[in-house]
Amino acid sequence: MIYPPQFEEKIGFSKIRELLNKQCISDMGRSWVSKLSFSTAFSSIELWLNQTEEMQRILLADLGIPTQDYFDLRPDLNQIRLAGTYLKTERFFDLKSSLKAINSTLAFFEVRQKEYKNLYHLSTDIFVDPLIIKQIDSILDEKGEIKDSASEKLYAIRSEIKTAQRQSEKSINESLKLAKKAGWAGDSVEATMRNGRLVIPLSAAYKRQIRGVVHDESSTGQTVYIEPDKVLQINNRIKELEAEERREILRILIAFADFLRPSIDSLIGAYRFLSLIDFIIAKARLAILLNAVNPDLRDKAEIEWYQARHPLLYLSHKGQGKTVEPLDIHLDNEQRILIISGPNAGGKSVALKTIGLLQYMLQNGLLIPMKSTSITGIFKRFFIDIGDEQSIENDLSTYSSHLLNMHYFLAKANPKTLFLIDEFGSGTEPILGGAIAEAILEALNEKKAFGVITTHYANLKLLPNNENGMVNGAMLFDTKKMIPLYKLVTGRPGSSFTIEIARKIGFSKALLEKINEKADRRQLDFEEQIQQLEVDKKALEQKQKLMGLADEHLADTLEKYEQLYSDLQKEKKAIIAEAKKESKRILEQSNRLIEKTIKEIRENAAEKQKTQKLRSDIKQKIEQLETTPIKEDSGKHKLVSKQVKSKKSESVLKKQTPIQNGDLVTVDGQNTVGSVALIKGNKAKVIFDTMQLFIELNRLEKVSKTQERKLSRTQKSTSSVAENISEKAIEFNPNIDVRGMRADEALIHIQRFLDDAILLGVHQIHILHGKGTGALRQVIQEYLRANRDVSGFYDEHIERGGHGITIVEL
Repeated sequence: MIYPPQFEEKIGFSKIRELLNKQCISDMGRSWVSKLSFSTAFSSIELWLNQTEEMQRILLADLGIPTQDYFDLRPDLNQIRLAGTYLKTERFFDLKSSLKAINSTLAFFEVRQKEYKNLYHLSTDIFVDPLIIKQIDSILDEKGEIKDSASEKLYAIRSEIKTAQRQSEKSINESLKLAKKAGWAGDSVEATMRNGRLVIPLSAAYKRQIRGVVHDESSTGQTVYIEPDKVLQINNRIKELEAEERREILRILIAFADFLRPSIDSLIGAYRFLSLIDFIIAKARLAILLNAVNPDLRDKAEIEWYQARHPLLYLSHKGQGKTVEPLDIHLDNEQRILIISGPNAGGKSVALKTIGLLQYMLQNGLLIPMKSTSITGIFKRFFIDIGDEQSIENDLSTYSSHLLNMHYFLAKANPKTLFLIDEFGSGTEPILGGAIAEAILEALNEKKAFGVITTHYANLKLLPNNENGMVNGAMLFDTKKMIPLYKLVTGRPGSSFTIEIARKIGFSKALLEKINEKADRRQLDFEEQIQQLEVDKKALEQKQKLMGLADEHLADTLEKYEQLYSDLQKEKKAIIAEAKKESKRILEQSNRLIEKTIKEIRENAAEKQKTQKLRSDIKQKIEQLETTPIKEDSGKHKLVSKQVKSKKSESVLKKQTPIQNGDLVTVDGQNTVGSVALIKGNKAKVIFDTMQLFIELNRLEKVSKTQERKLSRTQKSTSSVAENISEKAIEFNPNIDVRGMRADEALIHIQRFLDDAILLGVHQIHILHGKGTGALRQVIQEYLRANRDVSGFYDEHIERGGHGITIVEL
């Protein structure tokens, strides 16, 4: 249930329909857009969203699903249900092309049924008899004309017509030659057609010189157009043969209709399938345009949205190179009603319409622009009160109309209702209007309904508390620059900044003082308190930000310190070990020296002079050992340090905890950092900006915040190139016109055009070279035949330019 009847116009959904219509390939798809309607069935909405998401993935991956020749032959098929009826010749080609598109689409899903199971399910009961296309090919040629070989009789008739035409042409040329020789016709005169007959122009004075039928004369009467008698009989026979040809073609068409008639119902089902695919492609293209996603859908009344954007505002800003401030919205059983306040033109109404439009799009089966981790619910009743509803016919004022809406809301609201009210309570005497709005809001709250309202009334801002299910929301305002920030924060009310805006506009100080005197002091105190809260909150947020940066810096410093300390400890142990080893060597040398000295003393019977000399040698050796520096193996120390660091890195990797929801990760061989949103089995859903992918866990690697910043700097260096290519892709036109150019000039333009197309991943282009003498076409096609990037080329369909346009497949 939705209310009021003009709901879609008020919420902006009528413009979404227009965008969808533009994305459709055929009128078949547009018929589905016109039937698009609000649903409350969880299973239906979930199926629609999943189908659209699958098609979005197909289009983004450019897998080559057919997106042309979506002709609707259902009216024609219904026309030939009666015996004796037939398809018009011009519809034969559309029938063949569309049946081939259907078969290609069925084959596409057949080989990808596991990956796109929701779309594949649409094709399971669809069947097109391959004999139909084979039969069409036996009747129709590539130009869409009936073949000579469509029947033996037709072949014989057309052969006889060609023979008779040659005889007629020969006879008329003989008569014309005679007339020129006799001077009855000018030398430059040629045979021409009059009333479907081949005739020769003669001077009126000689019209009796050749026996025949006069079919026409010039405006001056000086020239007559005569069909000679000997040609007349031949031409009459040609006319008879042409009538026979038409009858035979009609017989062939009726026979084909008889052949087709038993398959009409299955063919109509196939065309319904094609129309539905067209509709889903349109929804997927719109989702790509809006950068929309398939959020987590729940079968209950709930909203937990992150980075939600108004789709129409997003497109408008995107075209101007601006960004939209996203909204975070949270409504559940404990926090059902959001009261948004703030300055005029601060974004309150936009926030309200964003909530309404996105929820309505979702329940129409459309993907919506927000973070993919958002949680979306389903509401059974959807009410809105926005804008001026003044009615001259019913003699209702704007406020009376608002009250009628409120009466309807109160009568129909329940716990599955979502109501949206803009400028609640405005339009009448402020004190009474505020009181009525407060009473209505409390009554809606008692019914456990969900809702979002915008207001300036202080009494409504004071209603929320921790227990009654209401919560305040504020649209932020820059008090220094006096400009709105269009950012919604929940948990506190917003200020209207009336006096401040008046001061910025240039109201005099005296007038502002008079306004202060006349204003309700309590209201001004309340506004000032709100502003002070805003200032205090901003200061606190700034401090928190600085503390967060300090914490990160401290964590990085601590990590470096611990690493350095660990390395120093390893170095210390290595040095001590080396020193002990050297000391042991010195002691061993000393012991050997002492033992040698004692031995010599004993052998020399302890002569005084000899003993003194030995003592002097020992002292000298000790001094030498003391002055000789210990040789450190610096290379060995460096190697030890490297080994320590290497072992530490290995231990960090080995001790790495399993990947969990919320972790920052990169993919093997990539620098892009994503966030893990969901883990299923051995795969994880990873969000890169607004793109989400399912990737095997063994391909993911956790990264720290420090690594994330380094990788982000690396990514920025390539972003400008990607943006340039993206802009070029948007502006690229797959058609090039080289008519009137010289051959060499045309080839230069085509070569550049092909390079651009290949760079942007375009698979098909059109070269418009015109027909003329055919020389330019021949040169271009020779160039294409020798180009390795060209997989094939062919002439456009005869109805769309024929030999004047070459279609190139890359």
